[in-house]
Amino acid sequence: MKNRKIKTRIIVVFLALLLMSAGSVSAQAKLAYINSDEVLEKYKEAIDVKKQLAELESQWRDEAQKKEKEIKELNEQLESQSLLLSQERKTAKQQDIQALYTKYQQFLQEKWDPQQGEAVKKQLELIQPVYDKINLAIKKIGETDGYAYIFDVVQGNILYASEKQVNLTEALVEVLNKNLKVEEEENKAEENKEKDNEEEKDKEDGEEKGGVK
Repeated sequence: MKNRKIKTRIIVVFLALLLMSAGSVSAQAKLAYINSDEVLEKYKEAIDVKKQLAELESQWRDEAQKKEKEIKELNEQLESQSLLLSQERKTAKQQDIQALYTKYQQFLQEKWDPQQGEAVKKQLELIQPVYDKINLAIKKIGETDGYAYIFDVVQGNILYASEKQVNLTEALVEVLNKNLKVEEEENKAEENKEKDNEEEKDKEDGEEKGGVK
């Protein structure tokens, strides 16, 4: 806990010094920070969303456990009856169990796949409106109370910047586009050079073939 507090202070101080050294924040500029983890722990709508997600996860786990239990019981049943069953009947039961196991694996994949699982999709669906409201509130506080910058000490990010402060976005885009144009011109010049070399080589080859009879 102590290390986390120290780390939090370091992040805030570092970001403030960085902005001041760049000349983008005056000595009178108002700076503030939030702890997004604490916000999510205390914001009622965020708490309700977490509860809703937890209940949904619990339902899915119960369903998964039932499927797993059914497969286990069928395996135990097959093992206990193994000596009494014909090979044909045993094979049929094994296939039935395998089909159930395949459905069980598909269920797990559908619910908890880290990329396309329903758990991930549901979390994004429910939590995104919460994040939008939090960001809107931060922006309103920044504008109303005259804060130049608001930091998130958890992420180390700037969540709000006053329009009066220096915005390097357009300058960065201009540099990137200029670099891209230079790169495209260099590539085009290289392509033209290679094309000229190929044409020259073809011409020389044609002259050599024409001279041989």
